[in-house]
Amino acid sequence: MIVLENVSKVFETKKGRVEAVKDVNLHVKKGEIHGVIGYSGAGKSTLIRCVNLLEKPTTGKVFINGEEITSLNSGKLAEKRKHIGMIFQGFNLLKTATVYDNIAIPLKLIGLNKTEVENRVKKYLDIVGLSEKVNSYPSQLSGGQKQRVAIARALSQEPEILLSDEATSALDPETTDSILDLLLKINIELGITILLITHEMNVIQKICDYVYVMENGDIVEQGSAIDLFTKPERETTKKFLNTIAQRKLSPSLINQLQGTGSVLRLTFVGESTGQPLLAAVSKQFDVSPNILTANIIELKNGIVGNIVIHLEGDQKHIRDSLQFLKEKGVGVEELEG
Repeated sequence: MIVLENVSKVFETKKGRVEAVKDVNLHVKKGEIHGVIGYSGAGKSTLIRCVNLLEKPTTGKVFINGEEITSLNSGKLAEKRKHIGMIFQGFNLLKTATVYDNIAIPLKLIGLNKTEVENRVKKYLDIVGLSEKVNSYPSQLSGGQKQRVAIARALSQEPEILLSDEATSALDPETTDSILDLLLKINIELGITILLITHEMNVIQKICDYVYVMENGDIVEQGSAIDLFTKPERETTKKFLNTIAQRKLSPSLINQLQGTGSVLRLTFVGESTGQPLLAAVSKQFDVSPNILTANIIELKNGIVGNIVIHLEGDQKHIRDSLQFLKEKGVGVEELEG
């Protein structure tokens, strides 16, 4: 559905050459939700704007539904963009226009007749749950309602792809959850493929099938959401996980506990989440697990459990117990101070 091949974007500034995106390869399958996460300045916004050529790549190719759009002329590109909707952090609503007109005006500009415009406005306001706000103005809406209007406007052109540029970062946590629920509904019920960028790990957690971690213009790690939550490799990925997973312990505490055993992070996924494996370890190997932190993360396509323990006992018994846990499908990581 969306393929980026060796895409780079370079800006020439007064201070010199800036490589915002560096040789990125990305493949979003039809009907999936993919997320790009990174800190401010990582190149996320530039990358997503390369997908619909709001920013034309310096090098590389962009394919939509198998067609290379980087080689299209302006007329054909404009036609292709009709199938790509986009929502932004800032909503971009006309302040002096009603909710109805904010959705209707773009439809009129592409030549739809009055009846079709009315039908689409009604249909997509109903989908986003704002039918009763049709005659309201943006100043009369909450932040979440404004974003719903922006989503309805993007959907009204009936795209196959929806791009989301930090669409929830200006919203409070409860409103963010409601918008993410809406995006999931859109993906499932309308079959729309979604590519989003974010710096919020809870966004990735809730709706993404596949994740790209971006740093200094590069994709430094990628994989299914479950893979990244259970087996993060890069330090940037681990830092993002620490924001939601209660994974981080102070080095001083780890050093203190290491004198009487090992400090371990255990990651449970799939069937292992429902088994009393720590109780089994305690009975079989004469070790004493002390739970320091624990949580369960519900992802779009599975559940991941994280437990940080202090495991006391003879070193041989500890090694045997860790081997037992690994054989049961538990991820084991020894933490250092």
